[in-house]
Amino acid sequence: MAAHIGRRLRRGATSGAVVAAAVAALAASQAPEATTPAADNTGGDQAVGAGDSASPSPDGSVTGNSPYYTDLPPLNTPNKPGVSTNLPVITGPAEAGIPASVYAAYKRAELSIRSTDPGCNLPWQVLAGIGKVESGQARGGRVDANGTASPPILGPVLDGVGFAKITDTDGGAFDGDKVHDRAVGPMQFIPSTWATWGQDANSDGKKDPNNIYDAAQAAGLYLCANDRNLALQADLDQAILSYNHSREYLNTVMSWVAFYQRGTHQVPDGTGVLPGSRSDGGNRGNGLHPATPLPTTPTTPSPTPVAPKPKPSESRPVTPKPPTVPEKPPVTPPVTPPTLPPAARVARLAIVANEELTTTTGNAFAGSPRVAALDASGKPVSGVSVRFEIFGTTDTRFAGGGTTATVTTGSTGLAASPVLRAGEKTGSFTVKATVVGRTLDAAKFAATVTARTADTLARVAGDPLTAATGTSFAQEIQVKATDKGALAPGVTVTAVIVTSKTDPKESTAGPSFKTSDGTTVRTVTLKTGADGLLTFASGDLLAGAEAGTYYLQLTAPGGGTTFIDLTVTAPATTDPQPTPEPTPSGSGTPEATPSPSTSPSA
Repeated sequence: MAAHIGRRLRRGATSGAVVAAAVAALAASQAPEATTPAADNTGGDQAVGAGDSASPSPDGSVTGNSPYYTDLPPLNTPNKPGVSTNLPVITGPAEAGIPASVYAAYKRAELSIRSTDPGCNLPWQVLAGIGKVESGQARGGRVDANGTASPPILGPVLDGVGFAKITDTDGGAFDGDKVHDRAVGPMQFIPSTWATWGQDANSDGKKDPNNIYDAAQAAGLYLCANDRNLALQADLDQAILSYNHSREYLNTVMSWVAFYQRGTHQVPDGTGVLPGSRSDGGNRGNGLHPATPLPTTPTTPSPTPVAPKPKPSESRPVTPKPPTVPEKPPVTPPVTPPTLPPAARVARLAIVANEELTTTTGNAFAGSPRVAALDASGKPVSGVSVRFEIFGTTDTRFAGGGTTATVTTGSTGLAASPVLRAGEKTGSFTVKATVVGRTLDAAKFAATVTARTADTLARVAGDPLTAATGTSFAQEIQVKATDKGALAPGVTVTAVIVTSKTDPKESTAGPSFKTSDGTTVRTVTLKTGADGLLTFASGDLLAGAEAGTYYLQLTAPGGGTTFIDLTVTAPATTDPQPTPEPTPSGSGTPEATPSPSTSPSA
């Protein structure tokens, strides 16, 4: 039997690395106050104890003021005052026993939150008191190896009949009800509150209100909201009342907190004692099932002595009792409505003045993406961090050179991105605006970068261009680009050598451009300078080997075009020297006598 109990106790402490770390911390000392805060990174959404920074539920209640157990702790003290043991032994009254997994979850939540919010001073006994009143410590510890209640724990249907009326907020995802909400899990979160405060304390990738580790962590963060210091009784009262706005609820929870502070012990999962009385007087739709109670030793009630009836002679005069003065009902202090951080209040980002964003290469956009952060009622929310991000293949950037920028909304809820400046790449891109820390739909803005234009190209005055074959054009050529009468700097101009103005096709002979690597081409792309001028230096244009008339055609985006005549001439020719004619016979010049050796023989 002892071995069986030991296995049951370990089950709550062996559900993965998360629980192992918690139990290791618990075993470090027999006094919870001496346990070193957790320093691992195996629980919670971020580091241990790192929870959402939102404030308590706008409904003013975690549970929707659902019914709760009203049983009070026994009068006998579990152990000596101020003593708490972590050893898995069963001592004291059965109600002092907390199921192993549930106990580990409370302790882990305390260590986690004390490491991130030490000023809250959250004691795990407060979580235990709430857990006892809400679900009887997860139905006496009926949880699986991961700490998840099995079957799920559901409160009554909040349909307004005897309870608050809360229409469905989660599509039945947590409570299985698509008409009304129900409180869910060991700590009884209604779905709308869980949506804000849900945690993944056991690192299984889910925020599950039916998991005791997730629920205990979320409950601790909720209680510590609004910068509460739970070491102060006023703040502790406010925290518990924010869980369920009832003075009776506060008194019941505090009685269990005091009981657990005097001493507790662990019991195997599934063997905790369930309360029996509920604040609504019944169990309508609660879904709570009894756990197997711990074996108890039956006690024989002592007979109550019956006082003998007085003899008639010994009767005494009856003194009438003074009238009972009715006690004033306790005054429940008002609960300060929790304040949600700005990001948590935003319901959507609305696009403001969605004008078309267009500019040319190298220029700034005239307008910027602007959004308004609005709550569920359409009111603006100030102090919201909005991230703007550029998506696309252009080289457009925000002022400062980045592709992302974060802006905080002002008093009117508006946020505008920094100035957008286009690079040298044309094309379309998108700017998306999102709320930092939320998963709301992004507001999207389309933008386009086009090439710079020139509607007119004209050669600056100069001599006609002439060169002989095999040489180069010695004259410098300058062309001015303008757009709507203004100089057009940075305009891309295409230059082509053609043979006809009416049918401008690239020539296969004649002039050509000399490139930097020594090759020649007949089409080049150039860009006008800051003064709007395009310049061909002397020697940049070669005449070629074939004489004739050619044209330099220049075109630019925006319609600007012009032709410049190029004349190639053949080289000049030199007349040859005349050959002297032979002298006729009889002119006085003796003719040569043939050599005897050449005379024919007789």
